[in-house]
Amino acid sequence: MTAETADLRPGYAISRVIKGGWQLAGDHGPVDSSAAIADMEAFLDAGITSFDCADIYTGVEEMIGSFISDVRERRGAEVADRVQVHTKLVPDLARLSELTADEVEAIVDRSLQRLQIDRLHLVQFYWWDTSIGAPVTAMETLKRCQEKGKIAHLGVTNWDVKETAPYLDAGIDLVSTQVQYSVLDRRAAKILAPWGAAHDVQLLCYGTLAGGFLTENWLGKPDPGFQFENRSLIKYRLIIDEFGTWDRFQTLLLLLNEIGRRHSVSLSSVATRWVLQQSQVSAAIVGARYARHLPKTLEVFQFELDAEDLSRIAALLQTAPGPQGDVFGLERDRNGRHGRIMKYNLNTRPDDAVLGAVNG
Repeated sequence: MTAETADLRPGYAISRVIKGGWQLAGDHGPVDSSAAIADMEAFLDAGITSFDCADIYTGVEEMIGSFISDVRERRGAEVADRVQVHTKLVPDLARLSELTADEVEAIVDRSLQRLQIDRLHLVQFYWWDTSIGAPVTAMETLKRCQEKGKIAHLGVTNWDVKETAPYLDAGIDLVSTQVQYSVLDRRAAKILAPWGAAHDVQLLCYGTLAGGFLTENWLGKPDPGFQFENRSLIKYRLIIDEFGTWDRFQTLLLLLNEIGRRHSVSLSSVATRWVLQQSQVSAAIVGARYARHLPKTLEVFQFELDAEDLSRIAALLQTAPGPQGDVFGLERDRNGRHGRIMKYNLNTRPDDAVLGAVNG
């Protein structure tokens, strides 16, 4: 079994399953960081070479940096250089009106320091409210960082077409857009995917397993409501609510499980495979913390959904349209129930030492 790859640009091929990093941040319960770092090597050796993180995922860039450094020391630069890091740059909502170019570049430099690499493979840009400040100007700063060799490729995240198009108009080459996409949430399929096909912008998809809800763990379980300590579970329970009733969700799990049995794979592998077979999707981001989850993660490369499988899933989805509106539109409403659980100011202002390095 070989891990599938996809070309974002000539000479830049990524694994079609990307190891997610959000679940390694502090909001998702206790994390054994030493075990998580050690287990990253098993994913790399299995062909999952791409790792997703963000400047606002507390401690995650540092974990990946420690992993890369350790591999470089023990196995050499050739192996370490197989690791592809997709990070994000997400300035605080509170800073948008006055963010400077120096601060943007300082955030890039901070990510380079944390990750212990010379160039970021992909920086995915997000701006909480495009009506505040100058987001296109900030992206132009990232383009200058790219020209300096600090960044290889640029992308965006959590935007639909109308938020993304201005960057292409400004001459930015966007290789990807990272969006939520699953059998529960198909907002990206409506306008963004066809537009991406026309402009060579690939979809990198998170939420494919809805924070673990699209797994056997929830099959046949009663509705838990919304009382979770884990913010990720609250987020995706809200998505299930948009999808339909809890009973309709259970009907979906039953169908995915039945299809999985037909292919001798897990329910979760069917859910991920469905996303990978959607138009313009290059990769699915799967939040497997530890190497013990790796065999199930790799199942997705052992099979393809056939026409009958896809038809059965499509028929069920017609009865549960899921979240409506623009990509991330519900989440962007800071007064709505999706937006109220978001944290908007996790990127502290770069310290004077980093700013001094940029200015120097």
